[in-house]
Amino acid sequence: MLVTHEAVQNLKEENEVLQKHFLERSFFKGDTCMKNPSHWEAHEGKCYYINLMFLSWEESREECRCRGGDLVKIESREEQIIMHSEDKFWIGLTDSKKEGSWFWVDGSPLSFWFGNEPDDWTGKNRAGEDCVRMGNKGPAADLKFWFDQSCDVPHKSICEKAAGTGSSSSVCV
Repeated sequence: MLVTHEAVQNLKEENEVLQKHFLERSFFKGDTCMKNPSHWEAHEGKCYYINLMFLSWEESREECRCRGGDLVKIESREEQIIMHSEDKFWIGLTDSKKEGSWFWVDGSPLSFWFGNEPDDWTGKNRAGEDCVRMGNKGPAADLKFWFDQSCDVPHKSICEKAAGTGSSSSVCV
């Protein structure tokens, strides 16, 4: 995959816009996370990082781990709303160990889905859909409305860690 200087610059600019959006939320005021080079933002004892690289679910998870966290686990309506975006982001939910048994990356089971999800659609990948992404789709985007998808499809991702943990200078290669 060839990455041009222009593409890198566009990603940096997009990252700045997303960081600004997060910082403008009163939601983050008063919390502390390690700042600078890692760009983590805080909310109620958790830190979030928006990874703008388009990676598979596994690659996204590895990138989060390298930064001292893991893919995000959505635990509240408020958390879902701040993560809501027009874009598609990997979150820390999968049934890759056993089809139909959905677990968060911390090992806790998922107990809810919205509408006709998960559908394990096999139209593009015979193996089905074992990983989960967020993304806007109609008026229910803030109501735990996620989509199962093939883990190999590249998306951006959202990382999460406890506030005050991990290294602020992790380097991922």
